[in-house]
Amino acid sequence: MPRSVSADASGSFLTLTFDDGSKRRFHAIWLRDNALDPETRSPGNGQRLITIGDIPADTKISTASVENDALTVTFAPDGKTVSFPGAWLRDHAYDIEQASQFGRVAPGIDTWSSSQPAPAFDWNKVTSSPKAKRDWLDAIARLGFAKLVNGPVKEGALVDCAEMFGFIRETNYGKFFEVRTEVNPTNLAYTGLGLQAHTDNPYRDPVPSLQILYCLENSAEGGESIVVDGFRAAERLRDENPEGFALLAGYPARFEYKGSDGVHLRSRRPMIELSPDGEMIGIRFNNRSSAPFVDIPFDKMESYYAAYRRLGEFIDDPDMGVSFKLEPGESFIVDNTRVMHARLGYSGSGSRWLQGCYADKDGLLSTLNVLHAQLEG
Repeated sequence: MPRSVSADASGSFLTLTFDDGSKRRFHAIWLRDNALDPETRSPGNGQRLITIGDIPADTKISTASVENDALTVTFAPDGKTVSFPGAWLRDHAYDIEQASQFGRVAPGIDTWSSSQPAPAFDWNKVTSSPKAKRDWLDAIARLGFAKLVNGPVKEGALVDCAEMFGFIRETNYGKFFEVRTEVNPTNLAYTGLGLQAHTDNPYRDPVPSLQILYCLENSAEGGESIVVDGFRAAERLRDENPEGFALLAGYPARFEYKGSDGVHLRSRRPMIELSPDGEMIGIRFNNRSSAPFVDIPFDKMESYYAAYRRLGEFIDDPDMGVSFKLEPGESFIVDNTRVMHARLGYSGSGSRWLQGCYADKDGLLSTLNVLHAQLEG
């Protein structure tokens, strides 16, 4: 809890001292913009009711005091007084050492290799228990994939799965699509061939951020699913060859798809996507859909391809993949911005029939946030 406060002589910021002796500084303009009073934020939904232009450019701290675990501030020149809970200020403090490693992963993300068992959750428990549902969604958010078992063996069940946390993202493939052998396939996924680990739809902008694959029949020999953590593969490249990592993150690759009538999709995005402050936020890797790379300077192209090759070697490394064979009524979700999925080839007298669909991660994370609040509140 806050113990004391002192304002800088200029009035541009204050320093809050907490009971444990830690100190955090807050600027006047930041405090005014983030005021919690009902004139600044809607009591119903928390959305801000003012614009930056409504705040005087010369906003300063006039007075500041601490009482009953809260900070009270009066601003000049408008004389507005607001209060902040001390716990809220601690949770939102920015006067702290910021993570700075180039190519780091976000807090709450665990990268993994083949030693990671596939997390599996029971359909009936997930649909009846908020805690089981929270744990399922948390595994997807943290690891980028999870299985769901003991689901119904019926066409379209994957739609029910998506609606547990969000909404189907419909594409040119439809609301959902069939993954089984076709005579004249528009996509190699619809054959019995094995597929290298890849992210789906890299030619879209934005890509669908979640994919669900739901098994209805899997009696063919082979056809095991494999998932690979693209963030772990990128970490390996970053640690071994920082310059190559920077090339794949610093120049856009190109992807393209025009496999069916009336569809011609293109994107221009890096294979390894970073936030402006260097945090890893996405992987796009799909050899089948790569278009010619034309955005890399001539004198860097060979080094770019060397880094691309090395990333592919890490992705293909057997020590990176988690393998499992889906049974009817089982499904798995992958974070398509991070986790790549592959398939071993299959043949024989049996058949393999999966249905797939796309959804978006924001819906999953929203549901997860609500469940956290409900279960921990």
